Amino acid sequence: MKTTNKSTKGFTLVEIMIVVVIIGLLAAIAIPAFQKVRSSSQDKAVLNNMRQLGAAADQYFLENGTSTAAIAALVGSSAYVKALNTVANESYPLNFTQGSPVIVSGIAGARTLTYMQ
Repeated sequence: MKTTNKSTKGFTLVEIMIVVVIIGLLAAIAIPAFQKVRSSSQDKAVLNNMRQLGAAADQYFLENGTSTAAIAALVGSSAYVKALNTVANESYPLNFTQGSPVIVSGIAGARTLTYMQ
């Protein structure tokens, strides 16, 4: 009598599908967490820019005896802030007034931050 042994090497289609589903579930859990970290880091970078602009405006007010300053007087190669790097397509105000908050809008097209000098 002749017997044949069937080899069961490799994975079945069902096993592969289960692995794919598990990977999909893990990705669905991880993506929102990554997006939250990304928006948080963007907000921190924008807040840092706002602090630099606020400090530059205060210095400009002291040196020039005025209470308003244009962003062009604060940012540039020979100004108080050498370069203003945007991180999320945000819009900075064009003028700064002493005692007024700095409001940056359009952060990633959705958020607004306010910084009181």
